[in-house]
Amino acid sequence: MSGKLYMVPTPVGNLEDMTMRAVKVLNDVALILAEDTRTSAVLMKHFGINTPMRSHHKFNEHNTTSAIIERLKAGEDIALITDAGTPGISDPGFMLSRECRRNGITVETLPGATAFVPALVNSGLPCERFAFEGFLPVKKGRASRLEALAQEPRTMIFYESPNRLVKTLQQLAETFGADREASVCREISKLHDTTHHGTLGELHEHFSHEAPRGEIVIIVAGKDSETHVKVDKYAKFKNKYSQRDENA
Repeated sequence: MSGKLYMVPTPVGNLEDMTMRAVKVLNDVALILAEDTRTSAVLMKHFGINTPMRSHHKFNEHNTTSAIIERLKAGEDIALITDAGTPGISDPGFMLSRECRRNGITVETLPGATAFVPALVNSGLPCERFAFEGFLPVKKGRASRLEALAQEPRTMIFYESPNRLVKTLQQLAETFGADREASVCREISKLHDTTHHGTLGELHEHFSHEAPRGEIVIIVAGKDSETHVKVDKYAKFKNKYSQRDENA
């Protein structure tokens, strides 16, 4: 009987965001595949996890996946973790998951930490529907991707590094319009967790004078955002029932 591959989210900031179930799975499996074993060693030590670890990242996954599949076929349970967040979300995980599916091996993904969800909720922008874009292309295809997203009606989510944030905000403002509502969330769940709200133009101005640090999530309102529509609907709803109460 084949083993199971567990996709295990790890904290994006505060180590106490780790779930009890994640700790149990990492203790129970035969092997932990880690994006960077040195980074993950800190997490393992904190929770007293002594399961053997092996490196599995975007630079070696083409060479290591087949051997991992064979171990799973032989009945071993294996867990995949990344440096922070959920495997497969702008991190290694897709290739191994796909090969497990092709080989009839069960993949179980635990719910847990991921950076974009708290950033999206903190933004105050509509989150019933959203488009997760992750990291934009660094060079080739970047401008055309932004142009394609200019008409996107859903709230958009981007990951960005601190050294590219100012340029990215400038490009977003130029393509989407400087008055488009947005937020920049950085250092999620860490000591200096902050969220800045404003238009793309205002955010570009702010971070041009204040050097950003840490991991960053940019949330941008979709074209013709429904935010003002919801406010109008709420106002009508409130007025309707206020009048009813007055007439009672």
